[in-house]
Amino acid sequence: MSLKRKILELQKKREQVLQGGGEKAVEKQVAMGKMTARERIITLLDENSFHEYDMFIEHEARDFGMATKVLHGDGVIIGTGTIFGAPICIYAQDFTVAGGSLGLMHARKITKIMDHAMKMRVPIIGINDSGGARIQEGVNSLAGYGEIFYRNTTASGVIPQISVILGPCAGGAVYSPALTDFVFVVDKISKMFITGPEVIKTVLGEEISMEALGGARVHSEITGNAHFFAESEIECFDQIKKLITYIPWNNSKKAQKYEVKEPKVDQYKIDEIVPGNPKEPYDVRDVVRAITDDSDFFEIQQLWAANMVIGFGRMDGQTVGFVCNQPLVLAGVLDCDSSDKAARFIRYCDAFNIPIVTLVDLPGYLPGADQEHAGVIRHGAKILYAYSEATVPKITVILRKAYGGGYIAMNSRHLNADFVFAWPGAEIAVMGPEGAANIIFRKEIMGADDPDKVRKQKVKEYKEKFANPYVAAAKGYVDSVIEPEETRKLLLHAIEGSQNKVDNKPYKKHGIPPF
Repeated sequence: MSLKRKILELQKKREQVLQGGGEKAVEKQVAMGKMTARERIITLLDENSFHEYDMFIEHEARDFGMATKVLHGDGVIIGTGTIFGAPICIYAQDFTVAGGSLGLMHARKITKIMDHAMKMRVPIIGINDSGGARIQEGVNSLAGYGEIFYRNTTASGVIPQISVILGPCAGGAVYSPALTDFVFVVDKISKMFITGPEVIKTVLGEEISMEALGGARVHSEITGNAHFFAESEIECFDQIKKLITYIPWNNSKKAQKYEVKEPKVDQYKIDEIVPGNPKEPYDVRDVVRAITDDSDFFEIQQLWAANMVIGFGRMDGQTVGFVCNQPLVLAGVLDCDSSDKAARFIRYCDAFNIPIVTLVDLPGYLPGADQEHAGVIRHGAKILYAYSEATVPKITVILRKAYGGGYIAMNSRHLNADFVFAWPGAEIAVMGPEGAANIIFRKEIMGADDPDKVRKQKVKEYKEKFANPYVAAAKGYVDSVIEPEETRKLLLHAIEGSQNKVDNKPYKKHGIPPF
């Protein structure tokens, strides 16, 4: 056979593989409002940057009629490409081929590109759209999932791992996204659950739809399993592209530095954002935008545990991670979910050399039997552990309230913060002035002819003596009391001054965080 005929044969084989599961299967995929696997990859990556590997992989199953079935690419596409010029490894399950089910060779393709990402030290993106384990392959399918989970764990903290749920992701398959750094979901398209509605109905007699059980909103608002929620696949891909600009390729690098842009001070006037009344709410994201380059803030897990705000911004052109109490929601208290949310993000920033700026305004931990029984002690300890363990630059600004255990937990000097600043109106105390006065001066208040008048006097006295930043500053717990307008300048100074920070920790195999 001549070379020309061999080339024609290659082209014919490529064309067959590019058809995926065939015309009808593709039409069904489109009818569900979904892109095909290749369309997703091409849309997400830079134009003409995708290079596919293992296109001609074939499954090895022989039982249950599988010997005669042709599954192009074994239901998954793998390869490399770029996003804004940054190298990426990627895989996308093809639902048009056997429902994207995972068999042995399917799993080997995924683990191959994961291994390649680790060797090349570049991010890995996985697009999940699968009916789950391929039953016909039995334990080989389970083995495949285990191999993927192992690699997710090995890669954790070494390269960024991004999961995109663009279809069903059920059973054991859900654990791979759960082990990755960021999970993206799309409304009405993404579905994640351990056991589906039919199993729940059979075992428990409960009827529930797939959307109500594990839809995109459920995981964005209730479970916290998803980090980014989008209305469409295109919006989802735009979110991924933006995320890639904020994070480094691997843990030995820093995120790319961009041109410095001043905040939009006419839109976000920092000295006008925070009310003087400590009980009056405001949006802490406006404070972040008042100090970041171009007032840009890329929030993460916006819909879950909204009393805590986390996300990326840039200062002096470089990526900074922000951890902030949100007075708009539950007065910004710490609880089980918000502690988990912050702790995980702190550990991500620490793993990938991203400085952490903490903006503090909270009354403490959320009280109540529900929280105690939900394990707030264990969950609350996670944020203490994460801050204490982190060795990247850690800078804190106390905007207003910092009471009790919440003051300690939000990157206080006592957890080895590098810089702690406080605005002049900050109240740093064991508890709020009203509660403290009621306890300390209880007898005087109860025995007075006018208890309300005496209570107000004692509250004022407590505020003047204790609930201000100068007591903490006098003991060195606050490095500097600053004007709000000085915040960006001093943060830039702190970040610049800690570029070469060295934080020597005692040798250990690893710590044991309160999982």
